[in-house]
Amino acid sequence: MLTHRRKPVSLSLVCTDLPIWSVVETAATIYQKDTMRFHLLLKEPAIPEREFTDILPDVAALPVTTRSRLLWLEFSPYRATLTMQGNGKFSYRHVWERGMYGISRYWLQGNVLGEENNQMRLRNYTRSLTITGANVPEHLRLEYELWSEKLRLGRYVLNLEIHH
Repeated sequence: MLTHRRKPVSLSLVCTDLPIWSVVETAATIYQKDTMRFHLLLKEPAIPEREFTDILPDVAALPVTTRSRLLWLEFSPYRATLTMQGNGKFSYRHVWERGMYGISRYWLQGNVLGEENNQMRLRNYTRSLTITGANVPEHLRLEYELWSEKLRLGRYVLNLEIHH
C-alpha cells in the first residue's frame, strides 16, 4: 500500500534552552508505507553554506554557494529518522525511538575528491514522539535531548505540521 500526496508543510526545530531555531515552510510529498508508517520528502529552500562557519570552522574555507537540500523524514508512532542530503559539504541523520537513546550523525565532506570525510556521532534521548491526525498525519511532535558523552547539548522540539 504505497500512496502519496503533495502537501504544504511547516517543519520547525527549536532548542528550549539555547538560542537555536529553524523553520522551513514548503511543499512536501508524503508517502504512506502502511497504516501508521509514513515517509515525507521535502526540498529545503536553498541556504548559503557559510551559515555553518560559526559552528564548523572548516566550512569557512569553502567558496560561498547556495544549494538546496533534501530532507527525508521516515516516521511512525514509535520511531522517526531524519536524513538531510545535499550537494553541499554538510549532511546529517538522526534516529529517534520513543523512550530510548538513538544516534545523531553529522558529516562534513572534504574539499578534494578522495579526501577523508569528517564524522561526528552524538547520542539523543527521545522524551516523546506524538503523531495526530486520522488516516493521514496532520502533526508530528518530537521532543529529545542531544548528548555528547555525559554533556547534554540541549533539549529540542521538532514540529511537523502537514496542511490539508
